[in-house]
Amino acid sequence: MRTRLFLSGLSIMAALLAHGPAAAQKAQDTLRIAWRDAVPNVDPYYNSLRTGLVVAHQAWDTLIYRDPETFQLKPLLAASWRYADEATLEFELRAGVKFHDGSPFTADDVVYTIQSTLSDRQVAVPSNFSFIAGAEKIDDMHVRIKLKRVFPAALEYIAMVLPIYPKAYRERVGPDYSKAPVGTGPYRITKVDGASQIEMERNDDYFDSPKGKPAIRRLVIKEVADATGELSAILGNQADWIWMFSPDQIDSFNRMPTLQTLRSESMRVAYLNMDSAGRTGADNPLTNAKVRQAIVHALDRPTMAKQFMPGGSRVLDAPCFPTQFGCDQNVATKYEYDPAKAKALLAEAGYPQGFTTEIVGYLLPQWQGAIQNYLAAVGIQAKISQLQVGAVVQRSIEGKNPMELGTWGSYSINDASAFMPYFFAGGGQDYARDPELQAMVEAGGSSSDPDKRRAAYSAAIKRITERAYYTPLFTFVTNYAMSRTLNFKAFGDELPRFYLASWK
Repeated sequence: MRTRLFLSGLSIMAALLAHGPAAAQKAQDTLRIAWRDAVPNVDPYYNSLRTGLVVAHQAWDTLIYRDPETFQLKPLLAASWRYADEATLEFELRAGVKFHDGSPFTADDVVYTIQSTLSDRQVAVPSNFSFIAGAEKIDDMHVRIKLKRVFPAALEYIAMVLPIYPKAYRERVGPDYSKAPVGTGPYRITKVDGASQIEMERNDDYFDSPKGKPAIRRLVIKEVADATGELSAILGNQADWIWMFSPDQIDSFNRMPTLQTLRSESMRVAYLNMDSAGRTGADNPLTNAKVRQAIVHALDRPTMAKQFMPGGSRVLDAPCFPTQFGCDQNVATKYEYDPAKAKALLAEAGYPQGFTTEIVGYLLPQWQGAIQNYLAAVGIQAKISQLQVGAVVQRSIEGKNPMELGTWGSYSINDASAFMPYFFAGGGQDYARDPELQAMVEAGGSSSDPDKRRAAYSAAIKRITERAYYTPLFTFVTNYAMSRTLNFKAFGDELPRFYLASWK
């Protein structure tokens, strides 16, 4: 598959070079974007995809803005905020802000957003809001958010994953909100065509925001089926921007007179999750710790990082990104690439001839193939199930993935509470189901004492890695290809800000 994809790209490139360079959509002031992770629901609370988060930050605003360069928190829909006590935040709201339908933004919208999100069991990632007890209106321009407990990362979450709904509009349109959504953001969504296309127009009435007013008038997002579709779009002049493609294409893109590329390490981590709790069956060999340890020893993670993520990828030992508060890589158990040790551990576990299992994933096929080959070398025969990301997530929630190959970007929140609870707090993605571990993770997110938080997360990391519940593989280096006429800056939080882009 890797060779076919590469040759396909070269064929398209050759055809384009033969016919001369094609113009981007600068003349139409339209940035055409192509990506393969289709957003199943543009309502930002009903999908867990990175692409959904990207859309949310263009069309909606949160109370707080996190500067992408410094991570400093700045006023956005809130003019200011303060802690009334350890578990109560009070916000003064920005005056004069309007939603895309022209209705004014008030405290009612903030309270409605929070209360409706907390009461809705269909919200995609409830752990993002589990620290909130509720919200109450003080007056039209002041609101109070009550926390369930001390939660030091609260402001980070409010900045990154709490976009504000328009109460009156959403109550009026009901379930049609996802077809014609309204926010306050720098772009307004003008068209949602199933899982194939999203269109946006610049919000010319946008307030004086730290996001700034967009330079580009229109965004058109094409949601393609696979990586080949992305390549065809950018090379066939059907798109001006793509990302997360195979690094095999970088040099070829750079030889194109109409294209340029960027690389940037991000907070995203590739992982292999294993069903240690036996959710896929009590007789699952993965319930044996020695089997899981054998699997980690069987994987040549440094080589995978070098081949699949050139340009700065790092192999990780702890299940979190190194800059996140509480992510102590030093306490993690280290697993070197050692096939002989892997075979010995399998024999000790009672599987000297190996066993059969399944790898479920949505990443590039060569990634699954590499892991399949590494496991085969120590006797484990793994069937590959290559699915769309939404299908993988749904299967995971249902407890149907023996081994899952995926990535987690923590919603770009620079705190371990955005990583570990997603996989180890008893939710749908938790394949460890370890009550003692769950208590450690809970403690890490519920103290105002930094030292206590660090100690709790360190204990959790030690337990996770000793038992090999979950294998962090390596950090992502995100690849971007775009028109040479586009000014675009990539940030380490892996959140493309098209509202900061411009034409040259």
